[in-house]
Formats: sequence, structure tokens, C-alpha cells
Amino acid sequence: MKYLIMTNGEYGVPDWYRRQSGNFDRIICVDGAAGPARALGIKPDWLVGDMDSIKPADRTYMEQAGVLFKTFPRHKDYTDTQLALTLAAEEGAGKLVIWGGTGSRLDHTLSNICSASSFLKQNIEVVFDSPAVTIYLINHRLRLPAAVGDTVSLLVLGDRATGITLQGFEYPLQDTLLEGRWQWAVSNVVTEHSPVVEIDSGNLAVFHYKAQV
Repeated sequence: MKYLIMTNGEYGVPDWYRRQSGNFDRIICVDGAAGPARALGIKPDWLVGDMDSIKPADRTYMEQAGVLFKTFPRHKDYTDTQLALTLAAEEGAGKLVIWGGTGSRLDHTLSNICSASSFLKQNIEVVFDSPAVTIYLINHRLRLPAAVGDTVSLLVLGDRATGITLQGFEYPLQDTLLEGRWQWAVSNVVTEHSPVVEIDSGNLAVFHYKAQV
């Protein structure tokens, strides 16, 4: 099942999100993301978090819409996004798409990406999506839906990733070892439609910068 997790990060180009909103089996909204969800006309299945950032009007709207609340204490070990990711995995998600998971809070952005990567070992596909950039978290072969001229960066999540092969890029790689402590596969350029990223072991974040639509 394909789950959408809406977090309280940055959103843009409302029409892009509205066009995508019908492509999910379940939707989980994280705390203050109730605001963007309401503005986009999206009714989530769950609203998750400690409810410290949700606006009263948005909370009332979600309550009246019959959204299921899963409320946690403010003093806790995990972020609201981590709680939403865990809920989706427990409910049987096969693919997680995260909106608003990146933004001006670099600590939250890094936490979201690193935490979400832990679900790859459960064979759950993970994507952070937005109009401008899509971030694929992978431990397997990926055929990237990219156009010639798009920018793509690879970041290692963890100590290292091995067997990295790139086809259809200005800077190709062949069975390469990438180290997490010194990232050097940044700002590559697509030279062929639908290029391929392959990995034998480890986890990668594949950043695909695309033309906004």
C-alpha cells in the first residue's frame, strides 16, 4: 500500500500537490501539517503528534471531519515524523511518500531523511517529494524518471555504499565505493532519458532536481 505522510515543512505550488493527492491508499498528517492539508482540501486518515504546532482552527476542522487522532506527550524520545513513519510501517505500507519533509530546519530535514532510511531494510520504498526536487532513498537499482539536463546528487546514508554504478550521466561510475564521511557524487548531470543508479550494499539518497511543473 502507498502511504502519504504530510509533515510540517515547506510546501509550494499548491496545484502540484492537488494533482498528486489522489494517488495514495492512506494519508497520515503530522501535527502542524494539518494546515497545508486543510488548505489543499486533503482529509487525512490519521493526525499524529504531540499537537504543539497545530492551529486551533485546523484541529477543529480535522475533528469535525472525523480524522483519527493519535496524540503523544510533548516530552518524548521520537519526533512526530518518526511516529508517523512507524505508524505507516505498522499498518503495512509498501511505499512511503513524504511531503514537507525538508525545509529551513536543517536538523529536522536530516533527521527525517536518516530516520526514513531505516525502513529500507523492511523493503519499504521511501521517497521525499516536492515540485522542485524528489529524493529517493534506495538500497537497490533505480531507474530515475529524469530528463536530459536535470541535476542529480548522491549522498551516502551511513558509513559507505558499495557497487555504485551510474548510467546516463555526465560523470558515470562503475562498481564504485562511496564513503559517507566524504561525499563526492554531488551535482551530476543527466545525459540520457531515464538514467540508472545501481547499488550493491548500503543506502543512498538520490536527489533529483527537476523543472517545476
